[in-house]
Amino acid sequence: MMPPSQILLVTGMSGAGKSTALKTLEDLGWETVDNLPLFLLDRLLGADAAPGLGEMSRPLAIGIGAMTREFDAEAIVQQVDRLRSAGRHGISVLFLDCGADELARRYDETRRRHPLAADRPAREGIERERTMVDPLRRWAAGLIDTSTYTSSDLSQEIRHRFAHPGLGEPAITVISFGFSRGLPTDADLVFDMRFLRNPHWDPALRPGTGIDSPVANYIAEDPAYEPAVSRVEELLLLLLPRYRAEGKSYINIAFGCTGGRHRSVHVAERVAARLRGASFSPTVVHRDLAALQQDTFEDRPDGQ
Repeated sequence: MMPPSQILLVTGMSGAGKSTALKTLEDLGWETVDNLPLFLLDRLLGADAAPGLGEMSRPLAIGIGAMTREFDAEAIVQQVDRLRSAGRHGISVLFLDCGADELARRYDETRRRHPLAADRPAREGIERERTMVDPLRRWAAGLIDTSTYTSSDLSQEIRHRFAHPGLGEPAITVISFGFSRGLPTDADLVFDMRFLRNPHWDPALRPGTGIDSPVANYIAEDPAYEPAVSRVEELLLLLLPRYRAEGKSYINIAFGCTGGRHRSVHVAERVAARLRGASFSPTVVHRDLAALQQDTFEDRPDGQ
């Protein structure tokens, strides 16, 4: 198979944030690999497509650094230059830099030894490594100095630069459930629909579910229904882009009623349709749709 059309080599100083950058790229939907031996890197970058096979569909990020087996900064620069001259323009390099004082502070804070100074002060390893990677730093088109960055700052910067449409979108699940069987354990947002009138107490509607039109219409006729549910939808349309920007991978939105068969089911279906109309792709799960109905657990009309 031919390599992906976009390959990003992530390199730089040890302690400058390579692991954070790769993890963020992975969350964004990239394929990632760290410390690939250089002879394998050469094979990957220079690979030709096998007959009948196209490109990998996802971009690829490869972490390399002074600790990479057979590391040679000049050789990497020359290899990428040769491939670009041959028409492979989708290869780029991101260099993560950081000041010596801050790197030394990070090593001291974590009590880790610098990989190039196992039995010497970290600063000696830092200076030695800087010399080794300098050809890549001078040549790389992309550079981020993380001296004043937190891990969160770097993650946000990576998201800003490398997010691809359709990659790294959060997985949204809309769940209906019955409070009589407990809250969903993984719910991020829970909305209680028990304020709506309950179809369970109408003998003609009780056998149905919130998916059935007569049940849905009965629920929607409650005067509180439209103003409440529309506000919930507006709230979700405000929050979901913020969760996405913060890198949240999973968002579970739960709607509950007493038994989990009528009100919560209908509202979950309606809200999921609204989210699809706003270009989200929610999965709908009706946790208790097949549960046995029992009067004991249902809230009675008019407080009876």
